[in-house]
Amino acid sequence: MPGTAPLQRPASSAPSRTFVYVSNAADGTLSSYQLSAEGQLQPLATLEAGAGAMSLALSPDRSKLYASIRGKPFTLATYDIDPANGVLTLVKSATAADSLVYISTDNSGRYLFGASYGDDLLSVNAINAEGVVSDNPQHVIETGPSAHSIIVDASNRFVYATILGADQLLAFNFDPASGALTPLATVQLPQGSGPRHLVLSADNRFLYLLNEMTASVSTFAIDPQSGQLSALDEVDALPEGSGLARGMGRPMLKPGQPAPPPLADNLIWAADIRLTPNGRFLYTSERTASTVSVFAIDPHSGLPRRVQHLKVEQQPRGLAVDPTGQWLLVTGEKSPEVGVYAIDPHLGTLTRHAAAPSGKGANWVLTVSYP
Repeated sequence: MPGTAPLQRPASSAPSRTFVYVSNAADGTLSSYQLSAEGQLQPLATLEAGAGAMSLALSPDRSKLYASIRGKPFTLATYDIDPANGVLTLVKSATAADSLVYISTDNSGRYLFGASYGDDLLSVNAINAEGVVSDNPQHVIETGPSAHSIIVDASNRFVYATILGADQLLAFNFDPASGALTPLATVQLPQGSGPRHLVLSADNRFLYLLNEMTASVSTFAIDPQSGQLSALDEVDALPEGSGLARGMGRPMLKPGQPAPPPLADNLIWAADIRLTPNGRFLYTSERTASTVSVFAIDPHSGLPRRVQHLKVEQQPRGLAVDPTGQWLLVTGEKSPEVGVYAIDPHLGTLTRHAAAPSGKGANWVLTVSYP
């Protein structure tokens, strides 16, 4: 097995059962695995989910897995998770507002948020008392071009969303009783940034934004009372001499639209951003060069500092950190494997540790643990 074995850790620090789920967009399937305390990834099953199965989300109580199915008809699938063996059982496929590239839930588990890149909108679907997504969104907000992600803060009072084509980061007041989103603020980013994915610090003080076309990480301070954002810093995820140039958004063509001219093959194409549960380390992926960058977070300022840059699975689309913070999972859209990387507990640096076969177009990756 390639790489050096990670530092030894007490087996008792890991939950007894950790399951990993990967959406395979080209196959239209969901793959499930069990992740051992030693970091080995054991394939369990692959089930048909629908064309363009992509974004995944977990219910706050960990009983349900939600999946956005981006092939027509656009749906939001609810799956029961068996905590004993990780088996998924489809409960319902609900009607979605459009093809959703990103989904997440509020902290109560009563609402599911969505972002549509192709139809330029944000949506809110209700989740019933049994944890099942309801048909048809109850709230739709039209945005600028190419909405790309949407998340709620730890207080469940504020929602943040990225609008990639408009270079905007939107803030909303969220009403957890009705599910309504009310515009709060718009942060205008430099032209051509391409704001893509977001993650919040463990203490809810900071928001980290990955920009797709520049592979930079923008850090914002969150006002706990108002939800307003204050820009603090921006750091490059790519080292000097990477050979990559500022990227360009990949258009999602609507029916009848002609294909655009091909893009240069050295454009930056950043994808995903994740934090360890303790908030000490941050990871970003870049698809053109097939790399992951590692950052250490200053505990006082909240600012990230790049400490490593390494080659990973081809065209890495999805990242996930397991609940113990010991392993980073990496999916590659053009890779036949899901990679497991050991996280150094002191430095946050990565060592390739294990792998398992993946489906075609491996996209989103999500982990869940049970005692």
